[in-house]
Amino acid sequence: MHEYLKLENISKRYDDKIAVDDLSLSVPKGSIYGVIGPNGAGKTTTIRMIMDIIAPDSGKVLINGQNAVADFKNKVGYLPEERGLYKKMTLEEIISLLAEIKGCSRNFINERIPIWLDKMSLGEYRKKKVEELSKGMQQKLQFVTTLIHEPELIILDELFSGLDPLNIELIKNILLEEKRRGTTILFSTHVMEQAEKLCDYICLINKGKKVLDGRLAEIKSRFGRNTVHLETEGDISFVRSLPGVEKVTEFNNYLELKLNETADSRAILKEIADRLMVRRFEMLTPSLYSIFIDIARVDPDELTRKEPAL
Repeated sequence: MHEYLKLENISKRYDDKIAVDDLSLSVPKGSIYGVIGPNGAGKTTTIRMIMDIIAPDSGKVLINGQNAVADFKNKVGYLPEERGLYKKMTLEEIISLLAEIKGCSRNFINERIPIWLDKMSLGEYRKKKVEELSKGMQQKLQFVTTLIHEPELIILDELFSGLDPLNIELIKNILLEEKRRGTTILFSTHVMEQAEKLCDYICLINKGKKVLDGRLAEIKSRFGRNTVHLETEGDISFVRSLPGVEKVTEFNNYLELKLNETADSRAILKEIADRLMVRRFEMLTPSLYSIFIDIARVDPDELTRKEPAL
């Protein structure tokens, strides 16, 4: 595994609050890596230290095993959580300006602008001012300015916030294209479904501390295959009291059941099917959402002292 980005024991304190506490992680080249955690966990502070917007109080940020050199930011596409564009400029003007800052030639910019605007369904707005766009369109425009210079590393802070499902799908597919091109992608989110669908690797941080990291598939398998995904109709309240059901995570007509070691899954299925219409009953690894909920409720110091037992 070739590490493109590595954090070595970085920490950041603001007065008496520790925002990031001795955090280390390794992002393999050409992977999609998710930094996940609750609001206020330290995700944005971590990203700002990677981008050298703020300096860590201790620790190192390494690119290809070396301290970042002066032109590092020209190789990065960074989309911060707080969006901002010059509203009086046209779309092509703002894209050109930000691409020139990244060192792109005029010929390259002129060639790439129509390709990207068409890809993002913004072609007809090329001569429009930013202030004339909807909020969602402005987010797509800022995404274009993040990728226009073909960066080696893409860093996205809460990328999908405020986007509708169609645009989420569009951007997801573009990120997968970038991964196939060999681009390294790091993004932060507190929405577990996004991370589960996109990430090869994740790092869960809580209260500034790393509590879980690694390849996503391996993390999920580590927590066992004692989870049932259940889709049904009707009153599901009785499921919580069935023998062997340890925990229920409810999503309206969809349930995620955590079973204990002595549970008889066939008996549980029969009991539910006798009382409700069952559309799906499947034994799987737990969802990242379920893992996140359980771990985020625990003191990070406890999790670093012992392996989580869900």
